[in-house]
Amino acid sequence: MPLSLSYSPEVSDAKAAFAPIVALESTIVTHGMPWPRNLETALAVEAEVRAAGAVPATIAVIEGRIHAGLAPDALEALARAGGVAKLSRADLAAALARGITGSTTVAATMICARLAGIAVFATGGIGGVHRGAETSFDVSADLQELAQTPVTVVSAGAKAILDLPKTLEVLETLGVPVIGYQSDAFPAFWSRSSGLAAPLRMDSAAEIAAAHRMRGLLGLPGGQLVGNPIPEEDEIPRAEIEPMIARAMADTAGASGKDVTPALLARLYELSGGRTLEANIALVRANARLAAEIALRLA
Repeated sequence: MPLSLSYSPEVSDAKAAFAPIVALESTIVTHGMPWPRNLETALAVEAEVRAAGAVPATIAVIEGRIHAGLAPDALEALARAGGVAKLSRADLAAALARGITGSTTVAATMICARLAGIAVFATGGIGGVHRGAETSFDVSADLQELAQTPVTVVSAGAKAILDLPKTLEVLETLGVPVIGYQSDAFPAFWSRSSGLAAPLRMDSAAEIAAAHRMRGLLGLPGGQLVGNPIPEEDEIPRAEIEPMIARAMADTAGASGKDVTPALLARLYELSGGRTLEANIALVRANARLAAEIALRLA
């Protein structure tokens, strides 16, 4: 059974020219934002990558085929679609075998990026250890993927709705380098600091690219997690967002599995008067810019 992998013309040309490419996830398009902000944001993030000198490759599964790079009409169709599957490591192969359409989470995007030969991936925030995981055992597959798949992931840390101390502990156990970009603190998505120290600090894209190459020379599996703090003017301070998170968790206590994060984000959007969405858009755009700089150093 052949693996179905397609490149957009833009990405295909970039690969032929050994030009820098940045992978982008599609779950933010299908599950992370409402229409039409999802499409507007996806196009804006792609534009940030291009403006920084790299080529964007938004990744999705369409009718059982992995697409690395989406034409504008395909991206709009995905943004408008309802009932799109949300794919991670556990169900990616089944989706391909069954010929269905699905958006890719951090874990699935990393897998597809590796298959497509793309070393850098920009996202908003990774999944991690959920609050209350000591009883629910709810831990994102993103953490194991970072330990297995050699892709550098640029994020604004882990989503602030998670148990961030436990998330960092698991990443340490799995041997994942966690890098604070120009910061000693591990960022908390909407907030520049989680109050936790970043295990590593690097102040340039060149340093991050060099560390990525060195992991390959050492034969180490897995990737790197880069924590890029949200721009200061766009952040929601921890003191403001934490009470909203507590309220949102109480209001969405019935959600489970893959529905937990979308339900929490939707409730936080309501409680914050839309501020969480605006901050989310700002941090994803900033991450795309940094990812493009790293890709340029690796190209």
